[in-house]
This record gives sequence, structure tokens and C-alpha cells, in this order.
Amino acid sequence: MHRDIQNDRWTAICALEDIVPNTGVCALLQGEHVAVFHVNDGEQRVFAIHNYDPNSQASVLSRGLVGNLGERIVVASPIYKHHFDLQTGECLEAPEHSVVTYPARIDGGKVWVGA
Repeated sequence: MHRDIQNDRWTAICALEDIVPNTGVCALLQGEHVAVFHVNDGEQRVFAIHNYDPNSQASVLSRGLVGNLGERIVVASPIYKHHFDLQTGECLEAPEHSVVTYPARIDGGKVWVGA
């Protein structure tokens, strides 16, 4: 459920070094809570998904545990432990509760998220 970008608008969220590897932070992006994750599994990557967990109805996904289930990089919600795929936003246990993803990149040592 990737958010469609009509134009190339990117927002610098923070320095990459401000996010501990394999954890996330919450950022406010155009009025939306976005969970931004720094994954270091041999290469430095960043992912961004909506921070709101529809299963628990709380804005908590940035505080979840990052890991993998098979080939999928996921975050486990800290409340009900549902797993969200960081690339697609799919909730593995309840696909009807999947979340929006945002494009994310590292440039100049900063984390950028598209909106």
C-alpha cells in the first residue's frame, strides 16, 4: 500500500546516526505520524510506514521490535505483536489492517522520507 507521490517532495527527518541500527523513531510528516526504521543487516537501509497500529488503535509502531520472518523485514507492534512488513506495510497476521508505506532514502548522511 505504497503512498503515490505526485511530485518529488522529500523531507529530511534526522541524521542516520540519530537512529540506532535496527530500531525506529517517530516523525511528524505533513500532520501524519510516520515510523522511520534504520535497518543494518550488512547494508544501511531505511524504511518508513504509518506509525498507527490499526490492531491496537495506537500510534506505536516506531517502538516495535525490528527483525525478519523469512525474507521479510518486519516490525512487531509493541502491543499485540502483529508483524508489519517494512517494504509493503502488510500486516502478516491481519492483512486487512495493513499500513501505508512511504519512500525513504539515505542521502548526505540524513534520512529522507517522501510525502
